Amino acid sequence: MTLPYEGRVAVVTGGSSGIGLSTVELLLSQGARVALCARGEGRLKDVVSVLARDHGADRIISRAFSVLDSDAVNAFAADVGASFGRCDLLVNNAGQGRISTFEETTDEAWRAEYELKMFSQIYPIRAFVPMLRESKGAIVAVNSLLAYQPEPHMVCTSSARAGVQNLLKSLSLELAPEVRVNSVLLGLVGSGQWTRRFAEREDQSMSREEWYGNLARKKGIPLGRLGDPSEAAAAIAFLGSHAASYITGAQLDVSGGLARHI
Repeated sequence: MTLPYEGRVAVVTGGSSGIGLSTVELLLSQGARVALCARGEGRLKDVVSVLARDHGADRIISRAFSVLDSDAVNAFAADVGASFGRCDLLVNNAGQGRISTFEETTDEAWRAEYELKMFSQIYPIRAFVPMLRESKGAIVAVNSLLAYQPEPHMVCTSSARAGVQNLLKSLSLELAPEVRVNSVLLGLVGSGQWTRRFAEREDQSMSREEWYGNLARKKGIPLGRLGDPSEAAAAIAFLGSHAASYITGAQLDVSGGLARHI
């Protein structure tokens, strides 16, 4: 049986942990060759050693750098082109949220957040779009439900996320018909900040399942739990696959029913 990504090349930013790593693992299991990048060289090296053992070192490229470094992103794209000869899927996953109200957010914080959210999309897309055009590939951006449902305690991140969503919609028109552009809108997924908050919980006797369950009830998630990174990865892999070949300019809600927009 032919695997969904057999013969295809995927690039994943922020690929050494959480949703990014789950996406890398899934794409490799589905036959892709994968190039991943992340800021932390030590963790990236450890992750890649396991991936190479399980899937073969010849199917993996890794580089440690910040996606806000345009020269490094361009060099990464050149490495992918030289080593793999193509790019069929770009997954823009790098970046994290900022917790602050409007009054708490400084000018410097606003600028830093907008730079992170926008240019973590712009630089990789600019670098890889020539190969994506050639392969008639796809871009999948990992965004947040905050783009449509802003939270007062995350006002800066919410507005930046909305800007990203607008950018992606514009790109879906500009890059069509050669390149499809879609996004996943995440609710609460059990990685990143929630993993850290669980580790810092007041009641250390509470299990992860109990703590996440209480959080889900507090947040009003209809499915009654947080998402798993593998579930977000499955949505990403679908949007990047041939099964989604007639989908562009769309956003797939991965929030356990938390979304209130129509």
